[in-house]
Amino acid sequence: MALISIPDVRERVGAAIFHKVAGPEGPERRERFHGREGERWFPAGSPIHVVHGDASMFIGGLRALMYQALHPVAMTAVAEHSGYRGDMWGRLARTSTFLAATTFATASDAQASVDVVRRIHDRITGTMPDGTPYIASDPHLLMWVHVAEIDSFLRAHVRYGKHKLDQAGRDEYVAQTAFVAEKLGVVDAPRTEAELAAVLESYRPELRGTDHAHEAISHLVWHPDLPVAVRPAYLVIAAAAIAMMPGWTRRELRLPRLPVTERTGVRVLGALATGTIRWAMTPPTDDGEEAVPAAPSHPAAR
Repeated sequence: MALISIPDVRERVGAAIFHKVAGPEGPERRERFHGREGERWFPAGSPIHVVHGDASMFIGGLRALMYQALHPVAMTAVAEHSGYRGDMWGRLARTSTFLAATTFATASDAQASVDVVRRIHDRITGTMPDGTPYIASDPHLLMWVHVAEIDSFLRAHVRYGKHKLDQAGRDEYVAQTAFVAEKLGVVDAPRTEAELAAVLESYRPELRGTDHAHEAISHLVWHPDLPVAVRPAYLVIAAAAIAMMPGWTRRELRLPRLPVTERTGVRVLGALATGTIRWAMTPPTDDGEEAVPAAPSHPAAR
């Protein structure tokens, strides 16, 4: 029986993760985003590269989806216009592609991605149960989606990231993401970690668990569209994301409340999971040692 080497295992696992998160066109996009010469929005090694290029984004991304679901208008728009029920991984791949383009690609590719999303937002309209109209391009709604996402990415990086940012780096990260958010239509996006926390708090009166939110959580946490064999690993990621949610949100979203002992265990497992993903998606050098990638190892970076 032929032996399978560690580099072979790494390559297979990394390819499988990349395919799930980036989609079938991921390799082609990766080559375009990283191989094409031209000016970028952000310099190599800047905080947005460090955060968006780390395996902690797997946990941060799942937390972002849970957190965003708490806004009734945002969740209604997703429920009525998104294919998350039948194509969760396709939606994740599109989000991953947008993050990769705006973080790592040339300025022209980044702007093209923004233009596509803005056109989609302009077409997403509807009416809430009380008769209030909504449109996805509403700056107030865009702001909520942005701050819930960036707070989640940053918190996951602080807890599970390999190269953690200091306060100045975290503030710069928030400012760099504000640049992208404002191109999408957000008005006066926060530019420091403290401003980010203040904006999040200002949305608290608007947030609650709804039927649409509960359905989304059911798909994300309890019934993910995944083979049975990989669901235990996914549940570790989900548990790590839940453990970072504010306490009040768990009641609203019907998420399990984790005792201190369970939270400690989840944190250990979350660190193990992100470390395994990071290992799988970091190619070895010719001498068998791990390479230090120019952009870190989250699929959005590759």
